Amino acid sequence: MPRTVWYPGHMAKGTRKLNELVSKLDIILEVRDSRSPASTSSPLIKSLSKIKPVIHVLSRKDLADPDKLNLWLKELKHTFAADLRKREGINAIKKAILKFKPEHREVRLAVVGIPNVGKSLLLNSLIGKSNASVGNIPGITKSVSWYRNEGMLIVDSPGILDSHSEEGVHLILSWLGCAKAEVVGGFEKSAIELIKFLCSKGFQEFIPVEVTENLLPESILELIGKKYGCLISGGRVDFELAGRKFIEAFSTGRLGKICLEVPHGERVIDFSVKNVGAVEID
Repeated sequence: MPRTVWYPGHMAKGTRKLNELVSKLDIILEVRDSRSPASTSSPLIKSLSKIKPVIHVLSRKDLADPDKLNLWLKELKHTFAADLRKREGINAIKKAILKFKPEHREVRLAVVGIPNVGKSLLLNSLIGKSNASVGNIPGITKSVSWYRNEGMLIVDSPGILDSHSEEGVHLILSWLGCAKAEVVGGFEKSAIELIKFLCSKGFQEFIPVEVTENLLPESILELIGKKYGCLISGGRVDFELAGRKFIEAFSTGRLGKICLEVPHGERVIDFSVKNVGAVEID
């Protein structure tokens, strides 16, 4: 399977910036998706955790299977589940952050995470709407913005980390709305792989049409396209549009709550995926 390189220059720039900052921080706040905490982990979090303490925030808890999510909360240290759109869980996260506050100044932290996992929502909740940038901090690299709020000094680090480069991980992220489907070849391909995955794991209830035995994934996507009205001339199905509609319904939770992974088991899909670790599908 060829590697899919996603914005390598952007990744390198963000990595350099983080390396300049990390020694000045007290703590790192990492955001993951509750439905797939392993696959949505930051590719650098393993190395960062050796340098500074890390608090994990599992976003979109409202879209996750609560029983399987609890397994992750027990597995990962310093971890909180949150519905960031409703700001549920923010007070508990703030309380945990302030435990790392030195006596003589605010606690310094960076919010990191792969694209579209909820990092900006968390950052805005911590900063507060009325808080402005405090400018350069003495002894700390320039060209980044810092915000002060409630005993916290928070660095705005958009793009400081990017997602994993392996195609298998990009595929999972496309199902969750954390990566563009174009990265894996388009919505049709992403949707067909999702259908294969759901059928292989007995998750047919997340497919919005009746699935009968021996029905091919392409045929299932065609039925989905007809259900969603994705038709072109001659009554044929627009498979790319059908894939987009299906992925959007799945990623936004309209098809139900799900967790793709639980700790300590097989990988989500049979691709070579680095930095994900062993996870099991149930």
